Amino acid sequence: MAYIETVDYEDAKGKLKEVYDHLIQTRGKLAELHKIQSLDPEGVIRHMDLYVHLMYGKSPLKREQREMIGVVVSICNSCMYCVKHHSEALNHFWKDNKRLGLFLRDYTKAGLSDQDLLLCLLSEQLTIKPAFSGKEELIRRIKDNGLDDRAVLDAHMIISYFNFVNRLVVGLGVDGDVSENGGYQYD
Repeated sequence: MAYIETVDYEDAKGKLKEVYDHLIQTRGKLAELHKIQSLDPEGVIRHMDLYVHLMYGKSPLKREQREMIGVVVSICNSCMYCVKHHSEALNHFWKDNKRLGLFLRDYTKAGLSDQDLLLCLLSEQLTIKPAFSGKEELIRRIKDNGLDDRAVLDAHMIISYFNFVNRLVVGLGVDGDVSENGGYQYD
């Protein structure tokens, strides 16, 4: 149960109704994350523009890598709402429940490539301790594993975005109910 007032779809009017309808049309359904921001319809639009840019826009990072980053950050922040949503999105690409289960318990045991392991490590370290020592070395290793500076930038942007969203979700009491999962557009 959210700690602030939210507006359900049935009660939305004006600009908020337009925003909700657009989200349903483009994302497949309305999420609790959208409703927690319902008192600021313009904020929902700007938030979703950033989300779409980071997660679906042009990038050297593959879509599954972006979802993987989001899941690792969300695990570190104990944001079960985002873990559930983005692990489902990750498995849309993997189509392997066993691998996903391993990943959720310990990403180092999920058969990831070196590149993906390094992205996960970066996600974990920047979330737990942003000023961690060895950051420059880790970035060098990521680049030595085939990712360029733009990919490193995009990874940092996605890590930062999920830290922001995790705090919004956890801080305002967005329910991590599994029943909301499914029905989203991942490609």
